[in-house]
Amino acid sequence: MTDIDWSKGSWKSFPAMQQVDWPDKNHLRQVLQQITDLPPLVFAGEIRKLREFLSEATKGNAFLLQGGDCAEEFYECKAPTIRETMKVILQMAVVLTYAGEKPVIKVGRIAGQYAKPRSSPIESRDGVELPSFRGDMVNQSAFSEEARKPDCSRLLDGYFHAASSLNILRAFTRGGYASLDRVHSWNKEFVKQSKEGKSYEELAFQIEKALTFMKVIGLDTRKMPQLSEVNFYTSHEALLLGYESALTRQDSLTGKWYDCSAHMLWIGDRTRQVDGAHVEFLRGVHNPIGIKIGPNHDVDEIKRILDILNPENECGRIILITRFGKDKVDSVLPSLIRNVSDFGANVLWSCDPMHGNTYTSDSNYKTRNFNDILQEIRSFFEIHHAEGTVPGGVHFELTGKDVTECIGGAQEIKDHHLENNYATSCDPRLNAQQSLELAFLISDLLKR
Repeated sequence: MTDIDWSKGSWKSFPAMQQVDWPDKNHLRQVLQQITDLPPLVFAGEIRKLREFLSEATKGNAFLLQGGDCAEEFYECKAPTIRETMKVILQMAVVLTYAGEKPVIKVGRIAGQYAKPRSSPIESRDGVELPSFRGDMVNQSAFSEEARKPDCSRLLDGYFHAASSLNILRAFTRGGYASLDRVHSWNKEFVKQSKEGKSYEELAFQIEKALTFMKVIGLDTRKMPQLSEVNFYTSHEALLLGYESALTRQDSLTGKWYDCSAHMLWIGDRTRQVDGAHVEFLRGVHNPIGIKIGPNHDVDEIKRILDILNPENECGRIILITRFGKDKVDSVLPSLIRNVSDFGANVLWSCDPMHGNTYTSDSNYKTRNFNDILQEIRSFFEIHHAEGTVPGGVHFELTGKDVTECIGGAQEIKDHHLENNYATSCDPRLNAQQSLELAFLISDLLKR
């Protein structure tokens, strides 16, 4: 297949998994047309720049840090919430840059991660069955018939919340907040007194000394965008194809099509069927594409998907995001790496240590253990080094809030602590202190 066979609506002729049965089809058409007529959320030039950075990461000259909420909530579209999430990613990036001595590409799961695939379309509670919560872009989390009814007007709400989030992100990253002069201010109060917070303060002090030296010898750091601004990109799962295609635009400079809902998109482990609508849609847009791969994958299917999504085998186009779990990564990842390498595919390897390590605690909370997360990351690095390939990135679910959703870490969060501040509407996230702790641990792996 070639681009000639593709249009932004050609996916409609293919079987589409995890789509919503919207009750009012006429209203849906009106909403999607409204979104089509609205401005793009991101721009083709930004997307091309990200692809250039990711191409360098594929070669080992940069490192991808991707993180953010499991499922964003409309009510959390506030400047403080967005700032705190970005702040954690900036902190982690500083630690990884300092240790790895290479650029860190900062990509947020933000400004669009409003929809979630579900393992079951139905949720049961006390004998009552209702449609599953599919994210704020589809329905509401409250367990009632009215709340769980899909409402396509929420697609439009999603667009405007994403636009607001992007506006704030651009203001923070271009307006001085992300300047290295402010590296101390990124350390959150509840993290500062921890071992990791103190290590971060020491690192920040060394950066400040270097900046002071530059100023003393006459360099004006305010005129250096590398020090005063940050390239911060957005990503989400390309799940709801009607919404994604409505935001797909043809670039006036190159004539290529881009999904302008986010800089980077990914296709989930549940929706990457070779003959499915998601693969058909994504093959025609020129964004970087992440492919989530679980332990039960078919390697021949992965090769076929790589051929379809990246027929020219371009660097910076494909990110393989492995999510195997600590108990399976050692037995599954080496074979996948060898098969992809023998296939000759140019891919960026990234580790998602969250999804394969999820379980239900004794107190009946969905959670993840910090040590399990770290173990999968460590195995990811060791296996790639053994295979002679590049461990190019990591992919986390995290928040800037002091939540108690993942067990372990230096805070020693235990099962009975989960109820203290379990705030997620979907999957458990690392809090700011756990995220920073993980950054230091990953930095040790990068040094090696």
